[in-house]
Amino acid sequence: MKKNILVTGGAGYIGTHTVVELISSGYEVVIVDNFSNSDTRGVQGVEQILGRGITVETVDCCDIDAFEKIFQKYEFNSIIHFAGLKSVGESVQQPLKYYQNNLVSTINTLELMQKYNVPNLIFSSSATVYGQPEVLPATEQTPLQKSSSPYGITKQMCEMIIEDVAKLGKINAICLRYFNPVGAHSSSLIGELPQGIPNNLVPFITQTAAGVREKLSIFGGDYNTPDGTALRDYIDVVDLAKAHVASLNRLTDCK
Repeated sequence: MKKNILVTGGAGYIGTHTVVELISSGYEVVIVDNFSNSDTRGVQGVEQILGRGITVETVDCCDIDAFEKIFQKYEFNSIIHFAGLKSVGESVQQPLKYYQNNLVSTINTLELMQKYNVPNLIFSSSATVYGQPEVLPATEQTPLQKSSSPYGITKQMCEMIIEDVAKLGKINAICLRYFNPVGAHSSSLIGELPQGIPNNLVPFITQTAAGVREKLSIFGGDYNTPDGTALRDYIDVVDLAKAHVASLNRLTDCK
């Protein structure tokens, strides 16, 4: 099968797990990543799991000229768009960085999809688009509210941009609004390997347990929970990766 799935941000945490599931399901993949928050260990782990090499192009999706060369080099029928900055806290401190990166990378993806007749898009959105919902658990019918962070707002804006483009009838799109992925592939060859200080809880816990970090601080003691501390829901990253494959099958009817 020709290389027909472009995975932006495919060297990252969710991206690497999704690439494993895509190739295991019969798809061929081209990864595009600028490695700003990942490194080659994830790609190497994927290759070890699969027992074969994979195609990786080091490109920033915000650089439309460099990005377009990927579309000229390969022919795609679908894109899974993970590329983007994702730290809630950092987005509050550097909002323009997040608006620039997350919106421009998505707009460039959509422009090139239209130019090169790529019909299918899976967008990595976030449950943050629901803001603070009045009723839990949130569902697909839960009204969207303004997010409390620039990161969340970029996800809302990207969804709206994708919806407007999809109304033109040239692309089909699915936006997956997930939350707090955790875990790793059963081989332990890939997992969450952030650059620098982790922004997510589980890498902080594991690095503290391994002695990389001195301590783990827990904040908040007045939540409406049995012991007053916060409760969070999580989703297994492999289940999430399989959900991306299922969504792609839904768009392409390749089952």
